[in-house]
Amino acid sequence: MMKDTKRALNYFAVNLKKYWKGLLFVVVLTVISTWFQVKAPTYMGNAITDLSKYLAKYANPATRGQASLQYFYNALWALLLFYGMNVATMLISSLWTSRINAMSTNRMRIGLFGKLQRMTIRYFDRHQDGKILSLFTSDLDNIFNAMNQAIFELISQTALYIGTVWIMFSLNVKMALATVASTPLVIIVALFIVRKARYNIDLQQEEIGRLNGYINEQINGEKIIITNGLQKQSLAGFKEKNERVRRATFKGQLYSGLLFPLMQGLSLLNLAIVIAFGSWMVVNDNMEKAVGLGLIVMFVQYSQQYFQPITQITSMFSMLQLALTGAKRLADVHLQAEEQVNINGKELDGIKQGVELRDIRFGYDKDKEILHGLNIHVEKGKMIALVGPTGSGKTTVMNLLNRFYDVNDGQILFDGTDINKIKLKELRKNVGIVLQDSVLFTGTIAENIKFGKPHATDVEMISAAKQAHIHDFIKSLPAGYATKISDADALFSTGQKQLISIARTILTNPPFLILDEATSNVDMVTEEKIQKAMDNVIAGRTSFVIAHRLKTIIKANDIIVLKDGNIIEEGSHQQLLKEKGFYYELYTNQMVFE
Repeated sequence: MMKDTKRALNYFAVNLKKYWKGLLFVVVLTVISTWFQVKAPTYMGNAITDLSKYLAKYANPATRGQASLQYFYNALWALLLFYGMNVATMLISSLWTSRINAMSTNRMRIGLFGKLQRMTIRYFDRHQDGKILSLFTSDLDNIFNAMNQAIFELISQTALYIGTVWIMFSLNVKMALATVASTPLVIIVALFIVRKARYNIDLQQEEIGRLNGYINEQINGEKIIITNGLQKQSLAGFKEKNERVRRATFKGQLYSGLLFPLMQGLSLLNLAIVIAFGSWMVVNDNMEKAVGLGLIVMFVQYSQQYFQPITQITSMFSMLQLALTGAKRLADVHLQAEEQVNINGKELDGIKQGVELRDIRFGYDKDKEILHGLNIHVEKGKMIALVGPTGSGKTTVMNLLNRFYDVNDGQILFDGTDINKIKLKELRKNVGIVLQDSVLFTGTIAENIKFGKPHATDVEMISAAKQAHIHDFIKSLPAGYATKISDADALFSTGQKQLISIARTILTNPPFLILDEATSNVDMVTEEKIQKAMDNVIAGRTSFVIAHRLKTIIKANDIIVLKDGNIIEEGSHQQLLKEKGFYYELYTNQMVFE
């Protein structure tokens, strides 16, 4: 637990380091403001003392002429001045704190998003989208709320506590001891409740992350849920996870909510002790009644001020703990491994010879190998097709070729150079991928096609769209290439989205191409269009085609059949049919159903 807290505090320190001058200014203002607040009750006590002396003299005809309210008025003016200066310095400090909070949380948000852009694909494969999104919403919001409200209070209340204790002991040691006598009881009660609240608030954030992940997953799969009539099951799953959030939230808020009323109750108890002890001192300690009355008034104020920091800090515990939990989760993200960009690696200017996979062994988990010693070679300008049943390792090969994952053993060579010795940016620039599930981004059609090459001319863009056989459809739209779309827009069919994705790849003009089952989600007519577009994009390029529909790879120079991570057959389409092996069975079975 202490390790987690230390990591969270270190995250705050790193992100606030840039604003140390502003924070120092806030601390100085807070100390000044606290001094005004701590000193003010002494003038209230002096005013009561001076008023009591005035009334005593005025009541006695012999001393009535000596009675004066001057000292009383002076104490009142000083009291007003000190409280006024306290309010003014607090206001300036609060405004400055808000400015620092806005800038620092903005820095955290940018830092988090930047970190995600440098993360490996493995991280995104293993974390739900909803959990990642909750870092930006729930966790960063909790940090902002705490910094905007709790941090300033934490500084000011700590200063107030120290200042109150110091001035109480400087005024009267006995009264000060009476005021702080209940502190051990307060600490024991607070520690017990804080421990319970901390555990449940941490659990609350974890459960919220799981719930967000489930909601995101269900929304993305809503069509499948509706199609299969699984709405009740989906709702039941939501209720189960939501109930966990409710239980954790209830317990967290229950324990943290107990702190404030308990502290208030103990504060009132302490106030009664101070008044009773002060009255006893006035009666039994030969203290002048006017001075004693003023002293009691002072310590009534200091008793409340003494408990105010404890009450305020404990009441903010829930907010502070949520912020610490959020900071820990963000710090954990920043500790995750990043892609090895290899800035000192070699340049890659196209494919001159070919690409080779040499004795590749790989598993997403080290103790579970998926690929077992694969050897594949594709010459420049040739097309290799990978086929095989689900789970045979086809997509895994694609992940390795683009360095989404690094091999456990063996080598991937581009023109004889190990992939790990090539600059990652250069590798990605030379490798184009058309995925099975195309992605369109919010914006115009033109912006989507130019996504990989933002500075491309309209002539280049239109040429790419024509090669992808999507130009005519785009021109039929009222706004043409300026048509606004989003990924959730129903404007495009699955096949049309795929053709735009292919146009995007054609525009970037990569020398090495990977097509991952690009026609598996479309109908027969659309498949023909996509196949023509694929023929255009493949022409003259070195390419790997991962195929589910085997008739799309008949023209491949070499077909590699994978099963359970091993190459079981290899050859041209005609050669493999003559062998009447596994490929022959796959192909003939597909032809029967089609």
